[in-house]
Amino acid sequence: MPSPRYAAAHNLWRLRRYVLPYYGQMAWLLGAAAASTGASILVPLVVQRVVDGPVRRGDSSGLLLLGALALLLGLLEASMIFIRRWVQSSSALGMEAAIRRDIYAHLQRLPIAFHDRWQSGQLLSRATSDLGVIRRFLSFGLIFLVINVATFITVVALLLHLYWPLGVLVAVMSVPLFFASRSFTRRYIKASRQLQDEQGDLATLIEESALGVRLIKSFGRRAYMARRFAASTKQVHDTAVGKARLLARSWAQFDLVPNATLAAVLVAGATAVATGRLSLGGLVAFISLQVMLVWPIDALGWIIANAQEAMTAADRIYEVLDTEPSIVDKPGARAIGSAGSAGQLRFEGVQFAFPGTAELVLGRIDLEIRPGETVAIVGATGCGKTTLASLVPRLYDVTAGRITLDGHDIRDIELATLRRVVAVAFEEPTLFSMSVRENLTLGRADATDEEIAEALWVAQAEFVYDLPWSIATRVGEQGLSLSGGQRQRLALARAVLGKPRVLVLDDPLSALDVHTEALVEEALARVLRGTTALLVVHRPSTVALADRVALLQDGVIAAIGTHAELLATVPAYRAVLSQEAGARA
Repeated sequence: MPSPRYAAAHNLWRLRRYVLPYYGQMAWLLGAAAASTGASILVPLVVQRVVDGPVRRGDSSGLLLLGALALLLGLLEASMIFIRRWVQSSSALGMEAAIRRDIYAHLQRLPIAFHDRWQSGQLLSRATSDLGVIRRFLSFGLIFLVINVATFITVVALLLHLYWPLGVLVAVMSVPLFFASRSFTRRYIKASRQLQDEQGDLATLIEESALGVRLIKSFGRRAYMARRFAASTKQVHDTAVGKARLLARSWAQFDLVPNATLAAVLVAGATAVATGRLSLGGLVAFISLQVMLVWPIDALGWIIANAQEAMTAADRIYEVLDTEPSIVDKPGARAIGSAGSAGQLRFEGVQFAFPGTAELVLGRIDLEIRPGETVAIVGATGCGKTTLASLVPRLYDVTAGRITLDGHDIRDIELATLRRVVAVAFEEPTLFSMSVRENLTLGRADATDEEIAEALWVAQAEFVYDLPWSIATRVGEQGLSLSGGQRQRLALARAVLGKPRVLVLDDPLSALDVHTEALVEEALARVLRGTTALLVVHRPSTVALADRVALLQDGVIAAIGTHAELLATVPAYRAVLSQEAGARA
């Protein structure tokens, strides 16, 4: 089994597919980097000629010529640095955008079971801060690594050419740097992963606190949540300080070696000049070139740290990207359209257990809903009603048995077309931070104003026309600017707007007052006449919308019939309705 460090490095290497589309820009980038580095390396050699030539001979004309050459080299270096930084920033931002698009698209393909397990803050940190770390490495760390290694090799070769004994001394200093970097990388990658995970937990806490601010205030738990936040913040702080301390200690080691070597070269070089083994210009050039190595070696600690952070970030990103979607189209899956679907829905021996658990939520469900029929599912809280409703649009897949639509297993139907034919409205409605119209037309972007108005009438959601900008009004994050009943009515209107052949409603009227509920049920009854519908209900009044009622008990259909039949013959059904009526009161 590969070590975590190897796995993280491998995942960083896998990101090369995002670099390949930018190979042309990368070639320009490396060319500009090579040109700027070459120009900076040539300057000390020009200085050598100045000292050993015009300065020693007192030739002012030669001095001006070499000075102009040094100025041209400086201008060349500056222009190449500008091109390099511009190209590397634009290409790195393009790579970051491509990775973020892929992560978002992959998250949309992953099943609900995945999102049930993962904290949203952890996913958010992977799509934001982790990608920022990778961008910094691709735009600066990787380039500086290539440039600094090339600079080190080139300068050491020139130093050996200028005066090989001192060149060997400079080359030998890489040995302690190698061992120091190995020790540093092992510890830093662990600290980086810990900090990134803790930042994800902190992001989750902040998000939950923002979404639950009303609940926190209503229970007077601000102090408690503040203590939780402070503890999480302190943990992130302490880990970050420890990581910074590790980097500072290693950076000091990287800084000590070249400066100690420089002191030795000054003494040995002065002795060589005094004994005639090295010219004064050669010593000046040698020192100038060696000083050029101070920054690459100084930056070694930052480059290694940046690489380790990028490796752990890539590891965290591929934790998401390597998760295979479990609910996908089968090869040869057929497409269906609302016009070509009769809407016959059958549950045949359906069993279901949540992924990773052995306990069945649904034991064996056998149920047929005829085209245009409305069937209500009634049962005690926690009996699996919502789970049963979630199986129809394949938010989850059955563990055993099958669900058919017009005789076809829904797993053999293209997901995109299945979810156009099947519309869902849940008890807890989800609205996005966009306009009312955009929220309504999520499932049907081509809906006309007349169709929107009809759907709003069915859901008794015409209050939107009284909002400041009518249906163009933004409802705010999670729709919290609206009441619970208003959010439910908009969610119901959204489901109805698509004119689906199969309508799945999971107690979508629970937040409505009695008067509004009656109006919605009256309008909804007209819609349901031509639609196959599965209703999860808790209220006796909503049961009246159904042609038949199924009692779900202990994961199986315990009884099925009309409301009047079950009320007269099934005590358990009467007990469930009386409990719900009592809860409603």
